[in-house]
Amino acid sequence: MSTRIFDNPEQLFACTGQEIAVSDWLSVDQRRINRFADATEDHQWIHVDPERAKAGPFGSTIVHGYLTLSLIPYFFSQAIQVNGVRITINYGVNRVRFPSPVPVDSRLRAHIKLLSVTPEKDNSHQVMWEVVVEREGGGKPACVAETLERLYL
Repeated sequence: MSTRIFDNPEQLFACTGQEIAVSDWLSVDQRRINRFADATEDHQWIHVDPERAKAGPFGSTIVHGYLTLSLIPYFFSQAIQVNGVRITINYGVNRVRFPSPVPVDSRLRAHIKLLSVTPEKDNSHQVMWEVVVEREGGGKPACVAETLERLYL
């Protein structure tokens, strides 16, 4: 996968409604899951107890949904570059769904679609993206999110 490079934010307008990038695959191992659990204080056994999780509904530990969501900035950083911007700020999330569980040691990647670009009065552009995180070999997405960011010029 190569990074999709835009020379400036204005070039995004022409891509509205299109999938513009697909990230590389990223493996999510138990160590990453445990570190996320420590950072968020979410130590539910389905995520952090491999022995107990073997007898659970998924046969292994699974990735926290919010860990999957938190990987979106990483996927963006390797898939899309917009030049001519001083700083990019996460502005929020309109919708998030976790249609299917992600077993430990799964590989994930993101399909990134540009939904809209709106110039703002504060010398920024608000960009809305649809991000579909897929699990290698999975039938349904692991996460579908509509995210917002501000590109400050």
